[in-house]
Amino acid sequence: MSFDRTKEKLNILADAAKYDVSCSSSGSKRVNTNKGLGDSTGMGICHSYTEDGRCVSLLKILLTNHCIFDCAYCVTRKSNDIKRAAFKIQEVVDLTINFYRRNYIEGLFLSSGIFKSADYTMERLIAVAKKLRTEEGFNGYIHLKSIPGASDELMREAGLYADRLSVNIEVPTISGLKLLAPDKKHEDFIKPMLKVKNEIIQFKEEKKIIKSTPKYAPAGQSTQMIIGATGESDKDIMYSASHYYKQYNMKRVYYSGYVPVAQDVRLPAIGTQVPMLRENRLYQTDWLLRFYGFGVQELLNTSHPNLDIDVDPKLGWALRNLEQFPIDINTAEKQILARVPGIGLQSVHKIINARRFRKLNWEHLKNIGIALNRAKYFIVCDSSKWERIDREPQTIKGMILKNSTGKFRKEYSTQLNLFT
Repeated sequence: MSFDRTKEKLNILADAAKYDVSCSSSGSKRVNTNKGLGDSTGMGICHSYTEDGRCVSLLKILLTNHCIFDCAYCVTRKSNDIKRAAFKIQEVVDLTINFYRRNYIEGLFLSSGIFKSADYTMERLIAVAKKLRTEEGFNGYIHLKSIPGASDELMREAGLYADRLSVNIEVPTISGLKLLAPDKKHEDFIKPMLKVKNEIIQFKEEKKIIKSTPKYAPAGQSTQMIIGATGESDKDIMYSASHYYKQYNMKRVYYSGYVPVAQDVRLPAIGTQVPMLRENRLYQTDWLLRFYGFGVQELLNTSHPNLDIDVDPKLGWALRNLEQFPIDINTAEKQILARVPGIGLQSVHKIINARRFRKLNWEHLKNIGIALNRAKYFIVCDSSKWERIDREPQTIKGMILKNSTGKFRKEYSTQLNLFT
């Protein structure tokens, strides 16, 4: 294969892969053995951030952009008039090894359009990972996309070579999937998720008894939803996400704003792209559900089905529940402190530790790093001065937005990107 043709394939298939955002590598630890290539120690995210803030990269491509399906929202759908290309298995292996040796990448994120059948496509994805592990001694991070409808046997084999597996649920609701991808079945997405969940549990139990039991998808599994292609509310989206976290032990659910790719009466008009801020608000909500003890019904419900774009979801919740504030920063429990706008989990731990030694005042809170421009409306530092908030929610919201400087917005935006 000529260099020019390989380069052309890489341009086509790397560009086609950019729509998939579910490429986190957190949770994997694959130690280099027998003088192999690379290792996976919790890093390997394509042009994003690791848990400790480092920016790293991985080769993110499709095996092919040929597809037998005609999903309205997908740029690689069979009816779309685009350049098509396909890598051979050995080509992907060679690209990964060569890029790694040149220090361009730290791992591989491999997805694919579905050609011939789900099993045929999945077999080829697995073949790439197997060659890298067994023939090239590659210990770097590998993320494989699970193909909807793939057999249980293939999903079991995939987890033996990949650090993370993910199948994109694509559209948050079954009705939305039927509208935009009538050839696909919801159960085809669920089947591989359930298999991976059960295999991870089984391998962990076996590991307790037999230490030599191989790792199975040590970084777990994730999924991705396209938001804005159909009319789901934020409430619908987050209830779906909560379901996948609870039922399939997802490590992450990713939210990808719909990018207009076709003129179709079922889709938003060309040029009507989902605002990036809506994605960020969904990620913030996801964060609150997983780490702050909130329930979906508290943040989103029938009377409040969509997130407020102007303020983050924790502040939005606080403004709707002013009767629960103010709280005394020196006596409030951990769970209540975590619900105060402007106080993150790290600040909660600092407050609890610091108040063991003295009574905290506003200056102490400022030094701890609390965002007082928001928190001050919901807390007091001296219980003897306990005063009920008598301002209207809109007044408080206006004052917070007015006091939010450009610097604050820039820093806050950076924090949002770390969550994704």
